[in-house]
Amino acid sequence: MTEQEAVAHDLEDDDELDGNLNYKPPPQKSLQEIQELDKDDESLAKYKKSLLGEVPVVTGTALPNSVIVKQHRVFQERSVISMSFVIGDLTNLKKETFALKEGVEYRVKIHFKVNKEIVSGLKYVQHTYRAGVKVAKATFMVGSYGPRPEDYEFLTPIEEAPKGMLARGTYHNKSFFTDDDNHNHLTWEWNLSIRKEWNE
Repeated sequence: MTEQEAVAHDLEDDDELDGNLNYKPPPQKSLQEIQELDKDDESLAKYKKSLLGEVPVVTGTALPNSVIVKQHRVFQERSVISMSFVIGDLTNLKKETFALKEGVEYRVKIHFKVNKEIVSGLKYVQHTYRAGVKVAKATFMVGSYGPRPEDYEFLTPIEEAPKGMLARGTYHNKSFFTDDDNHNHLTWEWNLSIRKEWNE
């Protein structure tokens, strides 16, 4: 899966499917272990280099393995709405409310970094609540990524905001970045107001 591709799934279906298959990901190997495996095999060494690039193994640092840098909602008819993250202090984000015009088409773009080890099966999960009741949940498969100095960019498929009088109002969202090893890389909360017009 490339950086630009994304697949959306309903979270309930995913949970049910995982339970039926009893899927367990293989044990995770460190980047150093992967680089040391079969290092005498020239073709395999070239293949690993093409996947991982010239990345030195970073160990013993306090840096988290992955860091979400910022999230955008991208619209065709209006400028981008951005959320920038300060890791360790997401309380201000929880207090903000972002406006969205009903029925508008948009995509979510997330910039993130991978610092030390390969991240397998990265997922972006979002739970949406209205008046304390969960009204929607979705999972977007992001993919697997190796460490590199540059940001990665993930873009969801086009979505349409709810529309109609009953859909208007404020929604509370809880978003997660998790992976196949059930490692929670980041959880953040934010509010969204669906409005008839942008400037209401």
